[in-house]
Amino acid sequence: MSHGAQIPILALLSFFLVVLAEDGFNNTDEPLHCPFGCICLSSKQVLCNTGGLRDIPLHLNIGIENLSLSKNDFRVIESDAFTGLRSLRKLSLDGNNITAIKPFAFRGLSRLTDLSIQYTPLNYIGSYSFAMLHNVTLILLAHNRIKYIDENSFAGTSNIKLILLTNNPLVTIHSHAFSGLNYVERLIFPSGIRVIESDAFNGLQYVGLLKLTFMDLNSLAPFTFRGLCYIQVLNIQESDLGTIKPDAFTGISHIDSINLLNNKIDSIQELKLLNDSVVTLLRFHGNHVLHSPRARDTSLQVLNISTLGNYFPCDCQVHELFDSDFVNGSVELFREKNYCISPLEFNGSPMSTVDFDSIAKCHDKVIQDNLGSSAEPHTGMRNLFLVLAVVFNVLR
Repeated sequence: MSHGAQIPILALLSFFLVVLAEDGFNNTDEPLHCPFGCICLSSKQVLCNTGGLRDIPLHLNIGIENLSLSKNDFRVIESDAFTGLRSLRKLSLDGNNITAIKPFAFRGLSRLTDLSIQYTPLNYIGSYSFAMLHNVTLILLAHNRIKYIDENSFAGTSNIKLILLTNNPLVTIHSHAFSGLNYVERLIFPSGIRVIESDAFNGLQYVGLLKLTFMDLNSLAPFTFRGLCYIQVLNIQESDLGTIKPDAFTGISHIDSINLLNNKIDSIQELKLLNDSVVTLLRFHGNHVLHSPRARDTSLQVLNISTLGNYFPCDCQVHELFDSDFVNGSVELFREKNYCISPLEFNGSPMSTVDFDSIAKCHDKVIQDNLGSSAEPHTGMRNLFLVLAVVFNVLR
């Protein structure tokens, strides 16, 4: 064999040696270390369920992709608890005795797609607990005892398909709870929320569906939704909203659809969606409003407004309602599609059946009532003089 022919053969051998070396370096199947109390189905799938473990196993195979740590006795998930497991895709911590998740507990899990922490006594989500997660399909936090969400709990987290918080006794969402959370397809909250602090959603951006249902609020506080941006659908439904305070929706921007559906609303002190909010559609359907807003307290500068099947007081304040942006055009059409909640004789009646010309405007009614009240003393005095005159004549 000539010297020239040996060069390609040597180069080819060198190439195969490099490939084999790299394959050996990247091969995570060997050696296989299976922690005590676990079942290792392969180097990529490990089950540590019902093992009574008190600590997360150390020295797991670095190539593990599916790790189930359910039904153990983990109390606290420490910061960087899974450091080094860069190939991990699915992680289950269901059924543990978890009471706290430290900041950046899941940092470094760049390939994680499914994270499940359910059926635990976890009673709050602390600051930065779920920070710095990216491209996760599911974060399942249902069926815990979560009562409140601290600020910056999801800071730096993005590209999440679903965050599920249902079946928790969630009471309070603190200010900036979702600051830094971006690109979430669906964010679903449990029933029973009682307090949403101002700026609770500040910094939350690019959400497909944000759903708030069955809440029991005293009020929608000023600036509740400030800083909430680029939302396709915001649903607020089947809830007792109490009083909608001034500036509750101030600072919200770029919302395709705001849906206020089937809520009980004690009063609307102010509802303003100005041009800079860039809201495409407001649906106000099926709500029971106990005190109508004044015309000057509603400014709905949105592209489309739909008000159907609502119940409003049909008292003197109704004329203010007819002058407000809720009507969005024809008063007659508005009356055909909405109902009376009070007074009692009109309860449940379509507005179109009520003769509102016979109902005075509130300031006119006040004047009439005052005039009526001022006339009563004069009538009483006249009757008194008549009685005295009769008595005087009898005595004579």
